[in-house]
Amino acid sequence: MVDATKSGGGKVGFLARIGASFRRTGGFFGDVMSELKKVRWPNRKELTTYTIVVLVTVVLLALFFFVVDLGISRLIDLILGT
Repeated sequence: MVDATKSGGGKVGFLARIGASFRRTGGFFGDVMSELKKVRWPNRKELTTYTIVVLVTVVLLALFFFVVDLGISRLIDLILGT
């Protein structure tokens, strides 16, 4: 004889866990949407200003590292005598 409580009980538990997982995921995305509504987004002028600041910073850092790399290369060339 097969015990009725054991047969099929695992499937119900599995399906219940799957359903709970989807509910948690849906709750997570609901919380994300709620938090995004609280965000203060920058206006066009602020966005332009921030973008220019980032681009200028990237260019200055690129130039700095170029000069440092060039200096180290020349120093190594002097040491090795090439």
